Amino acid sequence: MPDLTQQQRLRALLDAGIALTSELSLDAVLRRLVETAATLTRARYAALGVIDPTGKELERFVTFGMDDETQTAIGDPPHGRGILGVLIRDATPLRLHDLGQDPRSVGFPPGHPAMNSFLGVPILLRGVAFGNLYLTEKAGGGDFVEEDEEVALLLASQAAVAVENARLYESATRWSRQLESLNEIGNALASEVELPALLELVATRLRELVDARLVLVALPEGDELRYVTAEGEGGEGLVGLRLDLRGSKAGRVFLRKRSERVDSMVDDPEADQVTARQIGINTALFVPLVVRDRAIGLIGAVDKQQPDPRFSEDDLRLAEAFAVRAAIAVDLSERVTRDALRRAVEAQELERRRLARELHDEIGQDLTSILLGLKTIEESGDKEQLNEATAALRELVVAALQDVRRLAVELRPKALDDFGLVPALERLAMTFGEQTGMVLEVENRLGDVRLRGDVETALYRIVQEALTNVVKHAQAQHVSILLTRKEGRIAAVIDDDGQGFDPRAQTEGLGLLGIRERLDLLGGRLVIEATGAGTTLVAEVPF
Repeated sequence: MPDLTQQQRLRALLDAGIALTSELSLDAVLRRLVETAATLTRARYAALGVIDPTGKELERFVTFGMDDETQTAIGDPPHGRGILGVLIRDATPLRLHDLGQDPRSVGFPPGHPAMNSFLGVPILLRGVAFGNLYLTEKAGGGDFVEEDEEVALLLASQAAVAVENARLYESATRWSRQLESLNEIGNALASEVELPALLELVATRLRELVDARLVLVALPEGDELRYVTAEGEGGEGLVGLRLDLRGSKAGRVFLRKRSERVDSMVDDPEADQVTARQIGINTALFVPLVVRDRAIGLIGAVDKQQPDPRFSEDDLRLAEAFAVRAAIAVDLSERVTRDALRRAVEAQELERRRLARELHDEIGQDLTSILLGLKTIEESGDKEQLNEATAALRELVVAALQDVRRLAVELRPKALDDFGLVPALERLAMTFGEQTGMVLEVENRLGDVRLRGDVETALYRIVQEALTNVVKHAQAQHVSILLTRKEGRIAAVIDDDGQGFDPRAQTEGLGLLGIRERLDLLGGRLVIEATGAGTTLVAEVPF
């Protein structure tokens, strides 16, 4: 390799500078710089390694002087150990007469060409190390000299500018995509009313930005989380999958209301390994959806699709930004649903009041008039046939009047409006006892306090529906109804000694579904404990 004139050297450096400002591809710029470095220093081989942002590993390794067959024989590029590791750690120029004789060298892999003379310089910019430039095998068998080191440092500084510009561009592009996605979700919140579509959009955009294999959204149902959205590879069939709140990593993050990264699901003691294997989770991040310090859902991202599958802190922060939007969507949907249910229930109660009033005031009065008319007929004649007919009519009318009064009480008990929840439940228990022969007891630990009208109505209807279920299914002899207050909540506890059932093994009928809907309207919850020796139903609402 002939020596270059000073003019040729300057020309080569100028061409490298032009490439730096005109070439958009970072890899192309680095290849040009490596080739120029080898030419100007008369090195047979040259390489440039770019350190990843953590400063521990090489994320790029560009070579010059080796053909494809040699590179294939060598195998994977170096990982930044041995002499390369020394340069990464110390970030100072290093010249060696014989690379293989240095005690810090770890040798070469099979198929690697022999390398003796060595020059390595750090790629630095404003004190930040971006990587190193390596040159080996000086032409003629000599050592690299100070002039070679100066040329290499100049080219290394140009490489540092190229790497920084590329990372700044990637960062700006990434932030632009994030803002566009967040704006898209914000616009969707203002226009889209269907929760599944909103959550699907959130999951899709988050998956793109963090480069995850799969993104899941789960919402709570009782003591479980249920996946409602699954976007990405392996998401087929996952919608509807349920996780125990206290027996899974996702459930525990939900309960703690604190985001977490998991670098290895296999090694996490809180992970549900059966479900993790079913979904195929290796790494993950979990972010709860929190509104007013209340967890209402969870976002999970699975397996970053990079050589390093672990998610970063930046990925976690981005997922949290998406979780804020998703929480707003879920909360808004719940509010709309509760409002619709509330209005439906209020309309039902108004209609029941109207029907109860009409049954009492109109039909009841009509039947009473018939009774008075029959009495007049009886007094005006004493024929035996007439007496039998009127007696039969009297019995029918009395029965009809009792039915009307019973219906009026069931539709809207007057005691509930006039005296409150406890007297209304005592009357309800007495009626059920007379009709079924069961022993019913009402215990009041609330004192004389009156609750809000919607709370009293909801608890009355819940107890009414629970007693109806006991009569239909439990074959019970004794039922207790307890009203109590603890920790800012009102609870109605209905306990029977019937045959019980398995709540998980049965599909909820309209009765339990109606109870849950009423409790959802008030932000309450339903707990059912059932064994072969009876059933306990606990309905709680905030007080």
